[in-house]
Amino acid sequence: SGSSSDATPSLINFTTRNINLGPSGNPHAKPTDFDFLKVIGKGSFGKVFLAKRKLDSKYYAIKVLQKKVILNRKEQKHIMAERNVLLKNVKHPFLVGLHYSFQTTDKLYFVLDFVNGGELFFHLQKERTFLESRARFYIAEMASALGYLHSLNIVYRDLKPENILLDHEGHIVLTDFGLCKEGISQTDTTSTFCGTPEYLAPEVLRKQPYDNTVDWWCLGSVLYEMLFGLPPFYSRDTHEMYDNILHKPLVMRAGASNAAWSLLQGLLEKDGALRLGAREDFNEIKTHPFFSTINWNDLEQKKIPPPFTPNVNSYSDISNFDPEFTEEMVPNSVCWTQEHSIVNASVMEADDAFVGFSYAPPSEDSFL
Repeated sequence: SGSSSDATPSLINFTTRNINLGPSGNPHAKPTDFDFLKVIGKGSFGKVFLAKRKLDSKYYAIKVLQKKVILNRKEQKHIMAERNVLLKNVKHPFLVGLHYSFQTTDKLYFVLDFVNGGELFFHLQKERTFLESRARFYIAEMASALGYLHSLNIVYRDLKPENILLDHEGHIVLTDFGLCKEGISQTDTTSTFCGTPEYLAPEVLRKQPYDNTVDWWCLGSVLYEMLFGLPPFYSRDTHEMYDNILHKPLVMRAGASNAAWSLLQGLLEKDGALRLGAREDFNEIKTHPFFSTINWNDLEQKKIPPPFTPNVNSYSDISNFDPEFTEEMVPNSVCWTQEHSIVNASVMEADDAFVGFSYAPPSEDSFL
């Protein structure tokens, strides 16, 4: 069953290597190639570390996941989908890039771009709200990334400020593709219940089939939060919030332009079929008056200077990460000596759950 999840290899002009070549099942990367320096994030399946590659002192973010936890929760499909989506991101400026993936007996490793300008959430908490011009820039970059994923028939499903990072220049980088759904074209729907309560679209809450318009609802929620400081239907009481999302009309508030209101009303339309983006996806978003000042070609070539530059003083600066993570000790087990991580063919294919997980770029220089 593992191989069927490898979506259209034609999009990926390089082959994934499935052969067992030593400790990590990957000839190009293994845990001992890296010094694991700091914890910079945590999720339900593992942690994210700042790591330095010994060979060239380059910094990466390495997401280390526990196979046991993934298998216990029957999440291996999500993890393989995440890997497949990451492989397709190579070509987009606002999506985090995967450099390697490899596995040991008990862990999976994603070696990703280290993006150190901090979560958008981190900056929004500090400043409460953003000026409309700044919000417009971020929303445009996010919309571009979502439009690209949709063009590959991928629904992102989990757009929220915690998954939106800023790079050191201040551009948006979307991370965390664990909830992406592959193979969803505009006419397809899926009905898995997932996402984060504040940002869930009504059709997801109702457990109805949904399509990529759920991403445009999330985009509207994030824009609203940037302008007004809280998600649109927020309540401390989750049940009340769900009820608000399902039934409460969007109440107009002072402090945003007419164009911003018009966009919010279009994106936060409760009926997915009437929502902005339902007919022509990203093209409908692009041409909305709110973005009349945005030159989309310039935006995608990063020619528009970001409205805010994060305070980053080196490639390894972690001051924009939550101290709750960065003060934690790095466990030795993430980079055990090779004897601990010998992987024989039978273990490597751990019940076929992670076949084909390992990946290396077609040539070393492709990322230099």
